[in-house]
Amino acid sequence: MAEVTLPQLGETVTEGTITRWFKKVGDTVALDEPLFEVSTDKVDTEVPSPIAGVLTEIRVPEGETVPVGAVIGVVGDAGAVVAAPPAAAPAPVVEAAPAPVATPVVAAPAPAVTPAAGNDNRLLSPVVRRLVNEHNLSVDSIAGTGPGGRITREDVLDHIDKIANGSAPAAAPAPRPAAASPAPVVAAPSVAAPIVRAGERDDVVPLSKIRQLTGAHMTMSLSVSPHAFSVVEVDYANVDNTRAKTKDEFKSAEGFSLTYLPFISRAVVDALADFPNMNASISGTDLIVHRYVDLGIAVDIEGLGLLVPVVRSAEGKRLRAIAREISDLATRAKTRKLSPDEIQGGTFTISNNGSAGSVLTMAIINQPQVAILSTDAIVRKPVVVNVPGGGESIAIHPVGHLAMSWDHRAFDGAYAASFLVRVKEILETRDWSSEF
Repeated sequence: MAEVTLPQLGETVTEGTITRWFKKVGDTVALDEPLFEVSTDKVDTEVPSPIAGVLTEIRVPEGETVPVGAVIGVVGDAGAVVAAPPAAAPAPVVEAAPAPVATPVVAAPAPAVTPAAGNDNRLLSPVVRRLVNEHNLSVDSIAGTGPGGRITREDVLDHIDKIANGSAPAAAPAPRPAAASPAPVVAAPSVAAPIVRAGERDDVVPLSKIRQLTGAHMTMSLSVSPHAFSVVEVDYANVDNTRAKTKDEFKSAEGFSLTYLPFISRAVVDALADFPNMNASISGTDLIVHRYVDLGIAVDIEGLGLLVPVVRSAEGKRLRAIAREISDLATRAKTRKLSPDEIQGGTFTISNNGSAGSVLTMAIINQPQVAILSTDAIVRKPVVVNVPGGGESIAIHPVGHLAMSWDHRAFDGAYAASFLVRVKEILETRDWSSEF
């Protein structure tokens, strides 16, 4: 017999919501077969069974949130006594906090309690309730694709996207007809307070959990690392020569466009071989230099926060393979399909702010790493170029900055600048056609 516990799903994750059991009590389960799905603020993860046997007990039903390490079920040997599954007890109704007696007033209908309407029998997980509250949605307007019509986090995110694109109404529809039997009313947590207007000119918007965690991690990083900053300007004409020749074939073969990011990533990986102290972590008074490159790529999750999925062992991959993995990881990050292992343990991070149009960005180091590189916008501008015979001329080339924040404990400015110059040199002079 083995107790099934909620695993640690990331360094900052302390709890998770059981969104789905793939087995019911009495079912046979194989070793490493998916047993249940857990949802956190960062990822939804299928968790495998620790042993083969029979699921004899479910202690935490779908929709409940429990801390890491909590026992949520039991898998026993074949023939073990099977316990009756627990019923999901209705949570107490938590009323929205009353409006302040001073100037703040409720700006728009945004109740803290967001169960399904009236007699709707859909049970909402805390993660779903939080999203519904934060975006002032009606669950009646969201089609559920989970078991029994349950509304999943992906259903809510898809609905939010449809509202943003104008393909779904933002207003709540009419109430649903009553179902045959009433359902338990699940109240939103008290922290999901309504958005209120403070006076006539300000709104109070509670920070989401992922925003709070990101802020705490960034504050810690600034307090731990003496941040320094270095920048180089890169002429991408050499890269563009290869992109122009291969972009159509690449898009046809891979299904996504060939951007500058894979070229920059490959150049960074190769430069790290020449400057190994850049590919390191700080541990107390020691610098841990890694002999492998797990390259983190920061991905914006529709303004809700950042995830940093990792391209493992990037030092052994050519440009096409790196491009394929970046595209796959970024797509799954935005749809919450990453596993916890895919967002932990990077050795060097790239933040691709240029895709949003930034000109120069000072990113904050992703601890315990010692550097983070920001790729800023690439624009066409006049540059001085050499011409045959030793002369110079003016040409229009694609140019952009590579900006790097780095930890002054690990090395000094000359080392950081030399690394950036090496990345620049690789981008501007390598025969990139050999990668294809």
